[in-house]
Amino acid sequence: MSEPENRRPLASRQTGWANRIATWLASTRITPNQISQAGMVTALLAGACFWASGSTGGFGRELLLLAAAGFCQLRLLCNLFDGMVAVEAGRGSPDGGFWNEFPDRVSDMLILVGLGLGAAAPTLGWASAAMALLTAYIRELGLNLGQGADFSGPMAKQHRMAVVTAAALLAMFEPLWGGHSQVLRIALWIVTIGAALTALRRCWRLLVKLRG
Repeated sequence: MSEPENRRPLASRQTGWANRIATWLASTRITPNQISQAGMVTALLAGACFWASGSTGGFGRELLLLAAAGFCQLRLLCNLFDGMVAVEAGRGSPDGGFWNEFPDRVSDMLILVGLGLGAAAPTLGWASAAMALLTAYIRELGLNLGQGADFSGPMAKQHRMAVVTAAALLAMFEPLWGGHSQVLRIALWIVTIGAALTALRRCWRLLVKLRG
């Protein structure tokens, strides 16, 4: 089966564990669209954990941050397996393109805005979500203009989730140096600035292609 033009290249698709899980999922009645929808649920849970961590102290805060990191990674796993079941297992549907893209945009907003609320920096959370949305828009614009999808960084989806996950885990140890949410705010700045640079880079690469 030919590779869809708007499919993010991922080395993890070639791993044995991913193929075994995808094969099992394909043998069930679970559809790729349902896996995509589950990704939004995990993002909602991640954002909620980040938000709740801002008003929770002690061990409870550490558990919420650990859960948020876990849900962010589950979101990425859903993104991996929906495509593998749809493409490799040949179980795609006519509306699969919608469910491949729409949940990702919602998930970015849920996680990043939730992170901003938990870090007492809601404006920064919305700014990072806006920049994330802009990177995806430019990728789709390039595809619609016949120039292919540009998945370049430095702050593509997998990079954003890596930064957010690492920040959640590091923030668990903030009480050791008397901090509170500084790590999360720094992560939001990294995502916001990095995504803005990614958008500019993709714009430039697209313009170069269009001008030939």
